[in-house]
Amino acid sequence: MIAEKLYLVGFMASGKSTVARAIARRLGWQKADIDELIEQREHMTVADIFAKRGEPYFRAAERAVLLAQLGTRHVIVATGGGTFVDPVNRDAINRDGVSVWLDVPLAKVIARVPADGRRPLAADRAAFEALYQARREAYQLASIRLDAGGASVDALVEELLDRLNA
Repeated sequence: MIAEKLYLVGFMASGKSTVARAIARRLGWQKADIDELIEQREHMTVADIFAKRGEPYFRAAERAVLLAQLGTRHVIVATGGGTFVDPVNRDAINRDGVSVWLDVPLAKVIARVPADGRRPLAADRAAFEALYQARREAYQLASIRLDAGGASVDALVEELLDRLNA
């Protein structure tokens, strides 16, 4: 599979930003992080955007930032946890590059995400678990699935590069 652009998708705390940095370094490509770009654009944290402006506002900003990434090449894009769930975003991602799902079991995600408000959608654990299950359906539509539950970042990079070169 020839790829000139990769989009990392998956639930929050699945390692998208960390793996994106590692792949970008390995390939000598750029890295773009959708949540970081939203924070730069809005001059506030994701948590503050949710609290002050609401999720619909955040999702509109997310789509605008994603669409601004279209067309660039040799970039690893770390998406937000909900980016790929939106059908318009998912279609744009799959037309523009290769989508890679970092699949992490719920127990590992819970261990990685404190319920301290930094991740607005993680505050209510029951709702958080339901969200995890609901989003898996969309993530399964990614071009590549990597089991990221126990593998090291280096191992994930190697597996992805092997699969892209196969």
